[in-house]
Amino acid sequence: MTRGFAVRLLAGASLSLGFLSLPAQTVGQPASGWTTLLDGTTLKGWSTLGTANWTIVNGAVEANAGAGFLVTPTSYGDFELTAEIWADEAANSGIFIRCSDPKNVTPSSAYEVNIFDKRPDPKYRTGAIVDVAEPAAPINAAGRWNTLEILAQGPHLVVTLNGTKTVDVEHTGHISGPIALQYMAGVVRFRSVRIRTP
Repeated sequence: MTRGFAVRLLAGASLSLGFLSLPAQTVGQPASGWTTLLDGTTLKGWSTLGTANWTIVNGAVEANAGAGFLVTPTSYGDFELTAEIWADEAANSGIFIRCSDPKNVTPSSAYEVNIFDKRPDPKYRTGAIVDVAEPAAPINAAGRWNTLEILAQGPHLVVTLNGTKTVDVEHTGHISGPIALQYMAGVVRFRSVRIRTP
């Protein structure tokens, strides 16, 4: 090997390693493929169902009376969803996915990812998918902002709450449908709801 060739080879290797060490995403830019559904400044793009008093409060969408849902006009099958949720101790809330009937959202017509620390029957409390999978770890959501992540790939459903995987299950049921944010009791706030589809 000549000295000149060796120098060129080392330079090329250094350049390749430099590319490998570059961040995959420039700071300040949104992650590739993610669409913001709810940014906490407007309810535009969502339908309301029920009587919940959704309002904008300090950069979040809040409800503290009534009962109901915010529903996307678009249906989703396979996706990744991330949302920030704040709930008080009395809160009964959650995110319903693949709603087969957007006019009648229930745990039997969708998958309900629950936020309900004080559910009378704790089997499907916070972090569970109601009637499908109990949470692997008991996590309370009250009194702080929480990050809820949902992965839906065919029958494979994964729920992660504050970095802890609470559900990883295979379930043949609901295939596609809108997403619905629920308010049933207490005080609930949502912000930074984003989705990425294949």
